[in-house]
Amino acid sequence: NYRLFFTGQSLSLIGTWMTRIATSWLVYRLTHSALLLGLVGFAGQIPTFLLAPFAGVWVDRLNRHRVLVVTQTLAMLQSFALAALALAGRITVWDIVWLSAFQGLINAFDMPGRQAFVVEMVEDRQDLGNAIALNSSMVNMARLVGPSLAGMVIAAVGEGYCFLIDGISYLAVIASLLLMKLAPQPARRAKANMIEELREGWVYVSRSAAIRALLLLLALVSLVGMPYTVLMPIFAGSVLHGGPHTLGFLMGASGVGALAGALHLASRKNVLGLGRVVMYSAALFGAGLITFSQSRWFWLSLALMFVTGLGMMQQMASTNTILQTIVTEEKRGRVMSYYTMAFVGMAPFGS
Repeated sequence: NYRLFFTGQSLSLIGTWMTRIATSWLVYRLTHSALLLGLVGFAGQIPTFLLAPFAGVWVDRLNRHRVLVVTQTLAMLQSFALAALALAGRITVWDIVWLSAFQGLINAFDMPGRQAFVVEMVEDRQDLGNAIALNSSMVNMARLVGPSLAGMVIAAVGEGYCFLIDGISYLAVIASLLLMKLAPQPARRAKANMIEELREGWVYVSRSAAIRALLLLLALVSLVGMPYTVLMPIFAGSVLHGGPHTLGFLMGASGVGALAGALHLASRKNVLGLGRVVMYSAALFGAGLITFSQSRWFWLSLALMFVTGLGMMQQMASTNTILQTIVTEEKRGRVMSYYTMAFVGMAPFGS
């Protein structure tokens, strides 16, 4: 089951990263506005911030496998809508804003569902840390290939074909989900109304010193650090005087660093010492970002993007692994919804 998921998701995520780069470049090409790049980033992430805690309650109640089939199908339709508008030459910034907001709405349910579902696919709990790190390496392999591919496709035939490839790539992950043979999961009956379950999840998160500290640090880094990607078209075009291929290489270098961090974590035998990894990685991410902001040389910028990606991924994946290891099963969806809120939900304010 995990192998099926890994294969389908790997192909789909390449398409997802192609869409991210194509969306950024399309907004930059249409407007040359840093403000509108930030607005599109905000629109794509704010629904996750607002809805993730409610989505976490639903993920704890519903069959996570079915949740993912629905969210991936909706995400595929969103990509095809972007492709149709772009290829027809009728796309506007406001079309991108509304479709990005729709994707953010899907992600509010998809991300906590996907994080919680990993545990159902892994039979031996000892393998959980490796599975989460492999998950991160899959994301970052796609992050390496996707932007580089997007840069070439945009330069050759335009952004619309990136959206089309992304839409088609969702078929791989939907097929992998449908091919899985899963043990029947006991029905999770709602013990209370949604507000009571929300409160229960919040009390659990806020009263655990370890969970609280991990989520607060992740939220801080997501607020002031993660949205660097919003400004990457400006750095590629105005600071380094390049084109879409420059943007693809910069994001690809960040992906190489993140992949190196994820593979390092995947090779670990257990979770001991991961708390220190979280701390050092956050510091490394900040140092890489500060230095990148001052660079005016393409090759130096590439090297610094590698360092930034390494620090970001090690912090994010280590936090995920510790949370998944210490959380109780009946509250997993709710805790991972707060993880989603800290990781993705703070970024729109930074954007």
